[in-house]
Amino acid sequence: MTTEAETEPARDRGDSSAGSARERILETAGELFAEYGYDATPTSRIAENARVPKGLIHYYFKRKEDILVALVERLPEQRVRCEEVVVRGDLIGSLRALVGELDRRLRSSLPLSHLLWREADTHEAVRSALTQRFQLIVEQTRRVIEGALPGGAPGDIDTASVLLARAINHDHSTARLRATGVELDREIRLIARALGAG
Repeated sequence: MTTEAETEPARDRGDSSAGSARERILETAGELFAEYGYDATPTSRIAENARVPKGLIHYYFKRKEDILVALVERLPEQRVRCEEVVVRGDLIGSLRALVGELDRRLRSSLPLSHLLWREADTHEAVRSALTQRFQLIVEQTRRVIEGALPGGAPGDIDTASVLLARAINHDHSTARLRATGVELDREIRLIARALGAG
């Protein structure tokens, strides 16, 4: 029989392992969701594999879906500083550098990304979080275009930013299906030509 002290979160007992228990839950949930799917993975299996009481899962995550939301937050930061990728006067090189950096970050979390793209179809919270990440890519693409083109671009920067962001998003959502990445070179050159810089 489990005592109340055993089910009480570690941080409430003054134990520094509270963060590690939450991390173990998320690590285990991500692995199980990726292998068996979200719907086929009960929280009891997560608790068993993470070696924590089931009550601890419900302490950290009120609903099972909250685990998915927390997993979205574990995706790598997508905010790329413009000065890291922008070369003034070189739009193609700047956009290639942006895409390359976003791809590098994706590779560090490919199984998690695959899981979340798969679950976005049926979970609004995940879909919403991925939509916010898409909007960030649009904003960054716009800033890179503006930074790379001295004096501004003669074309429609808003449309160009959305189009490249959609290509990046599609590439990232299907990355698990390929052995190698896609450079999006044709898309970048098309956008550069449309903006009068290619």
